[in-house]
Amino acid sequence: MDLLGALHAHRLVAIVRGDDPDAALKTVLTLVEEGVALVEVSLSGRDALTVINRARAALGPDAPLGAGTVLSADDARAAHGAGADFVVTPAVGDGVTAARELGLPVLAGVMTPTDILSALRLGAEALKIFPAAQAGGPAYLRALRGPFPGLPFVPVGGVDATAAAEYLAAGATAVGVGSPLIGDAADGGDLEALRARTRTFLDVVRTGVPAAEGPA
Repeated sequence: MDLLGALHAHRLVAIVRGDDPDAALKTVLTLVEEGVALVEVSLSGRDALTVINRARAALGPDAPLGAGTVLSADDARAAHGAGADFVVTPAVGDGVTAARELGLPVLAGVMTPTDILSALRLGAEALKIFPAAQAGGPAYLRALRGPFPGLPFVPVGGVDATAAAEYLAAGATAVGVGSPLIGDAADGGDLEALRARTRTFLDVVRTGVPAAEGPA
């Protein structure tokens, strides 16, 4: 999978984490139906590997499908076995190394310049600034792009629609969005509300502004 190309093309990674595996699966499928091309299922959710496996069967072999919260080599191997074709980590560690050995592209979690260099040495395709809001928001992204002007950064953590527009304007390749997009859908909540939020975020990545702030 060309993760870097997909991040540049689609600019949004939806992060699904829930306590209801059936609802989590429905959430994944609803996001894809609405046009979200990159979906990550966090391994911290209940029965996440089963959700990934079922989503892979439903989506077919060609749809991008990621596993998130990959911390260890065992996590990476399990995600690969379940059908994930990219992984997302919250930090630089054994999960990155094992995923690359398996041929899986990695969006690696970083906070500092030292983290960035470590992730690149391990072969990460893109860099997840996490937690982005606590790191300093769009201003911190701009600061990182000074010494690292050409690197693909993906802010994650506290990214609502307004913040997503600000990060993209600051030079983010894409944004990763969890609860501001997913809400309670992965726990059995309203899928129609999820569809509405999805359209809002897709407007942001296409136009650079939330729909309510854009032209009529």
